[in-house]
Amino acid sequence: MVQTPVRVRFAPSPTGPLHIGGVRTALYNYLFARQHGGKMIFRIEDTDSTRFVPGAEEYIIESFKWLGIKFDEGVGIGGDFGPYRQSERRDIYKKYVDQLLQNGSAYLAFDTPDELNAKRAEVPNFQYDASTRMEMRNSLTLPKDEVQDLVSSGAQYVVRFKIEPGREVHVRDLIRGDVVVNSSVLDDKVLYKSVDQLPTYHLANIVDDHLMQVSHVIRGEEWLPSAPLHVLLYEAFGWQDTMPAFAHLPLLLKPDGKGKLSKRDGDKLGFPVFPLEWHDPQSGAISSGYRESGYLPEAVINFLALLGWNPGSDQELFTMQQLVELFDLSRCSKSGARFDFMKGWWFNREYLLQKTDEQLAPDFVELLKANGVTAEPSRAAQVIGMMKQKVVEYTDGQSGQTKKRNISFISDLWPLCDFFFIAPQEFDAEDKFIRKNWKETTATEMTQLAEQLEKVENFSIEGMKAVIDPWVEQTGLRPWNAWRICLVGKGQGPDMYELAAFLGKEETLSRMRHAIDTLK
Repeated sequence: MVQTPVRVRFAPSPTGPLHIGGVRTALYNYLFARQHGGKMIFRIEDTDSTRFVPGAEEYIIESFKWLGIKFDEGVGIGGDFGPYRQSERRDIYKKYVDQLLQNGSAYLAFDTPDELNAKRAEVPNFQYDASTRMEMRNSLTLPKDEVQDLVSSGAQYVVRFKIEPGREVHVRDLIRGDVVVNSSVLDDKVLYKSVDQLPTYHLANIVDDHLMQVSHVIRGEEWLPSAPLHVLLYEAFGWQDTMPAFAHLPLLLKPDGKGKLSKRDGDKLGFPVFPLEWHDPQSGAISSGYRESGYLPEAVINFLALLGWNPGSDQELFTMQQLVELFDLSRCSKSGARFDFMKGWWFNREYLLQKTDEQLAPDFVELLKANGVTAEPSRAAQVIGMMKQKVVEYTDGQSGQTKKRNISFISDLWPLCDFFFIAPQEFDAEDKFIRKNWKETTATEMTQLAEQLEKVENFSIEGMKAVIDPWVEQTGLRPWNAWRICLVGKGQGPDMYELAAFLGKEETLSRMRHAIDTLK
């Protein structure tokens, strides 16, 4: 039974675009908080000033707006526990650094980068810990007056956490159970740097979680190695009774399941790993995003929710509210979740089909505009209705082969729909469909069909069928494929009556005459 009040946090660093794995972590926090009537905090962890990237924070905020993941307090929102940007909390952290120094849980270290590198070269697998700290330049080995002189003179130093060896540290994880680590394998982590007067992630994270009354820390598996250190820090401060419950989520794996998902995998196989398109301010490189690639936010949410969590049934399509009601951390997997990006295509198609043609029309109008075509939303909606059940060709990123899949994105429609708006001017004599369906007698047959169409007064599907169907039955002709060549220029498209009704009588006959004159 989860105790209340539930308070969770998502705390990204503004060091670049938000990875899709981070989005899933935020989603799971959101679902957990909403299910238990709790609150979700948005905190920016920007204590590493050397890795700060301009625009990253704004990018992260915009990503969650698009996805529909709403925070209850934090950066840009406010709340009773601010400020929520760590760079604005340095005075708060200094107080707790001093507390650790005073109670003997931490010490000052003056080792220079050159000295540390020399030690690493001297000692294989060097680690700054109980076995090596007495060989280094720190407040445990230097005389007290020398330490004071170094600090007074402005010498740079770091504050390290003093970990005592030989102790079993228990991390009680809601997904993985009781994780036990011997403290001897842990190093004396840096908690604070005098150079910028800012704490490292480890100290700031613990202090903020405590002061912001975070009840549950739900984060990626990559943070599991740091959990024993965080347990020890809670104890050093005497905060054992308010220690949050931990839950470390499974990694997102490459599509083949071999290793952690990376941007390189997306570039190679043709799928995004960021929620929005990212423009790197330093290199100018552009990385694709789910939004700009045509994914619907609800499809991305549904897809991510099932990567590492099992609802306990065969159901795959869930609204956000359904996910809130069903989400259970005990059903999260301990092992990594394979990132099946093709399943993401499937989810997007399912949500695409749930929308009306009119709802999809604005995006299609923009796509048409980008290809030099102006169309009214009502016309765009008609085309969507005729074509959204078709298949599209794509190049498989692994094999390089051309394959087919169902239409999953509005962008899939353009190469299948250009003929609705642009009449074919030329015909490929080597095209298999044309060679098979345009014979010596075809021009004559199309001329006869055009004469029948001239008679149609109500140029609707029903109006054409009333004239053409009896003519087909009487003559025994099968004009459909040749008619398709006239109107489309190749072997694709919707039902011919639907297409002709959309084009109208004048455009239909004009295209037929052009094909007859060109193909003979």
